[in-house]
Amino acid sequence: MLMPKRVKHRKQFRGSTKGKATTNNKIAYGEYALVALEPGWITTNQLEAVRVAANRYMKRQGKLWLKVFPHKPITKKPLGVRMGGGKGQPEQWVAVVRPGNLIVEIGEVSEEIAREALRLASHKLPVLTKFVRKEDQNLEEGGRA
Repeated sequence: MLMPKRVKHRKQFRGSTKGKATTNNKIAYGEYALVALEPGWITTNQLEAVRVAANRYMKRQGKLWLKVFPHKPITKKPLGVRMGGGKGQPEQWVAVVRPGNLIVEIGEVSEEIAREALRLASHKLPVLTKFVRKEDQNLEEGGRA
């Protein structure tokens, strides 16, 4: 299970997922990526399921990079406890995702394998996603391809 080694504060506010991603929105390592189209939280279990699904389809050929990390603690009060009495204990960790954030990158495989691996991985996620290629991203930015 992914989680930070240490945190400055054990509990956080829920925060806002408004706006588009300003960082982690360009392909850096691989040639293909899965991009979020809507805001949301991705739990550690969902990230692990994405990693397993993609790697299982690729059969250990190529490389896979998870581009999000669950830094945010989500608290929950125990079952059957009345209102009040403070905030609950940290229950799980989530990664905050905004539209445009890269979730997974894949490299060193053909486009067909990458497309199918990311399609299978996208079914494990609670947000809508899109398959993108590095060449297409360069064309959008006005660079040469």
